[in-house]
Amino acid sequence: MGARIEDYAMVGDCRTAALISADGSIDWLCVPRFDSASIFAALLGSVEHGQWRLAPRDPDARMTRRYDDDTLILVTRWVTSTGTAEVHEFMPVDGGRVDLVRRVVGLSGYVDFETELRMRFDYAKSIPWVLQVGDTMGPALRGIAGPDACVVRGVALHADGDVHRGFFTVEPDVTVDLTLTWYHSHREEPGPLPVDDALARTRDWWTTWASRIDHSGPYHDQVIRSLITLRALSNLDTGGIVAAATTSLPEQFGGARNWDYRYVWLRDASLTLEALVNHGFLHVAEHWRMWLMRAIAGDTEDIQIMYGIAGERDLLERELPQLPGYENSAPVRIGNGAVDQYQGDVIGEVMVGLDDARAAGLAETPLSWSLQKALLEQVEAKLEWLDNGIWEMRGEPRMFTQSRVMKWAAFDRGVRAVERYGLDGSVDHWRELRDRLRHEIDTECVDPASGRFVQYAGTDEVDASLLLLPQVGFCAPDDPRMVATVEHIERTLLRGGLVLRYRTSTGVDGLAGDEHPFLACTFWLVTQYARSGRHDDATALMKSALATANDVGLFSEEYNVDEQRQAGNTPQALSHLAFVRAADALGER
Repeated sequence: MGARIEDYAMVGDCRTAALISADGSIDWLCVPRFDSASIFAALLGSVEHGQWRLAPRDPDARMTRRYDDDTLILVTRWVTSTGTAEVHEFMPVDGGRVDLVRRVVGLSGYVDFETELRMRFDYAKSIPWVLQVGDTMGPALRGIAGPDACVVRGVALHADGDVHRGFFTVEPDVTVDLTLTWYHSHREEPGPLPVDDALARTRDWWTTWASRIDHSGPYHDQVIRSLITLRALSNLDTGGIVAAATTSLPEQFGGARNWDYRYVWLRDASLTLEALVNHGFLHVAEHWRMWLMRAIAGDTEDIQIMYGIAGERDLLERELPQLPGYENSAPVRIGNGAVDQYQGDVIGEVMVGLDDARAAGLAETPLSWSLQKALLEQVEAKLEWLDNGIWEMRGEPRMFTQSRVMKWAAFDRGVRAVERYGLDGSVDHWRELRDRLRHEIDTECVDPASGRFVQYAGTDEVDASLLLLPQVGFCAPDDPRMVATVEHIERTLLRGGLVLRYRTSTGVDGLAGDEHPFLACTFWLVTQYARSGRHDDATALMKSALATANDVGLFSEEYNVDEQRQAGNTPQALSHLAFVRAADALGER
């Protein structure tokens, strides 16, 4: 058994990210983008699928780690029987190239280190051709396979079967820099990275960005860390915001609920946009809005629920048989078949996010408002369509209540844009459609016996996405229907005090197996408690939910309460942004 999901910290350059385990192993890195092929994929198999480990040779070495203030620079302190040293790991943000730095600094005594390198390109399909290209003054190892090339510098690495090993010692005032640089194999190899300058620039970039965060409420440090994580998942070049840094980390260990989250869901990106805008980052909204206009340019009838990081549309789902999966959770998938689904809530999420940006001061342009009007035309054209819902059900499409509410929200924001901001539009028609949807939801999506909202018309099941209804203004948090809905969620969707998305035993999702509590849903319940006057319950649930973060403040998608471990892809944008919203709700008193 390898590292647990919570054992991983993340470093990144706002284009891709590396996951580093608590024992000093980089087990996941895709280059040059989140959705590129991996060069290290031990996360989804074993060390033979690609790994770069750096740790003391002392098997009893003790480790603690943290991020360097408000940055994405990871600092791991190792204490051994002979001394103490730190490893500072980061990816330069603004260098115009892909570098991963592992700086080892001696603090006291001496510490013997060992590094093991296994480069495996193209999701472990290719073992590269490896050459020694340095000299005694500057040892370097180059690996090439197909379009990919990497050069690793810093210490001499020697072949030992299919792994390259290196050994070195640090003492006080001794620093050893190990760097990995990726480049296209048909291009000239980049020169050595000036690590001192790169470290200073990277620290300055992150601290400058974090200094602009507008937040003075409770859980301040974790809010800052979550917003930094959301920024790290946002592409610096395109503006696309990925849902997570990984693919195929299981929702059920040993099961098949394994999906690729390294793409831009319009829903998740819109919610991330709201979190960033609400904390002072209006320019991020403008960058994302430009991404949106490029991604869905053309006939809005062809709008997808997700796109590639630069707006790519072809996200064909396929399986990778060469990777056995995290703890044998197969299959490993890349691409995502949900790209072809109709999810009726998505345009509503986009309209709500853009409305928040407008309220925060983002100026509307003729092109951006024309786009939103065209999106409303698509909501109307598909008003009566069954859909797969927010949870991307692979079962029978239905009229999911949350999707109907988000269609209501789409027209509501259209009406608001005309009435409050003076934009042009078919306000009377949008108002009529909005009111028609409200009447439908009030009469068909409420269980007559209990007075609670239901997952879809015709069932008495509930769904945690119903907790979003007050958040988009459909009803008040203390609306009797919401109170009844929350009571039923508490009876049927709580496991170990955390919230499930829905009851998988109903078969509504069309998938075999079960899953664990969903962290975003748990934070949604915190928000609901806080805004409906249950402040003590909100605080208690927030404490439980925060305990699911790992030692450096990262949330995954789900949490296995029986084994007390994280599950699903990580770090998960939806978990972090839902936490930020919950913290804001608790600060509203």
